[in-house]
Amino acid sequence: MSSIMVLNGPNLNLLGTREPETYGHETLADVEAMCRDAASALGYDVEFYQSNHEGALIDLIHEAGSKMKKGELLGVVFNPGAYTHTSIALHDAIKGTDVPVIEVHISNVHARESFRHHSYISPAATGIIVGLGVQGYVLGIQGLVAKVTN
Repeated sequence: MSSIMVLNGPNLNLLGTREPETYGHETLADVEAMCRDAASALGYDVEFYQSNHEGALIDLIHEAGSKMKKGELLGVVFNPGAYTHTSIALHDAIKGTDVPVIEVHISNVHARESFRHHSYISPAATGIIVGLGVQGYVLGIQGLVAKVTN
């Protein structure tokens, strides 16, 4: 069975306790369970990761590209957190591997501070889901499957 990689960037390990008025009360474990259920319903496994380190996320994107070329991975659902607004390296990793990526943000970054309005990830992404809470991950999985398999 092919899988979907779900990547989470910095501070997402604090979900449920960090600014719950912005990010909600669900934990990262809750998000993982939602993702596994959503992917399973569509016939896919989930590889779920979180890292506060940019290089580790780049390595995982490289791994995703290799697995995709072998037919083991459909693509990536990625919440890059604050790296969204700072990381040209993550953009380049996505472009360099040609892996389909759905960028997900729990909050509506465009309704927040102006420094959050620009994404280095978006130009490399296959699709973007913003501001729909943790349900955005489920929609990201569904969107990835629809986009890549149709």
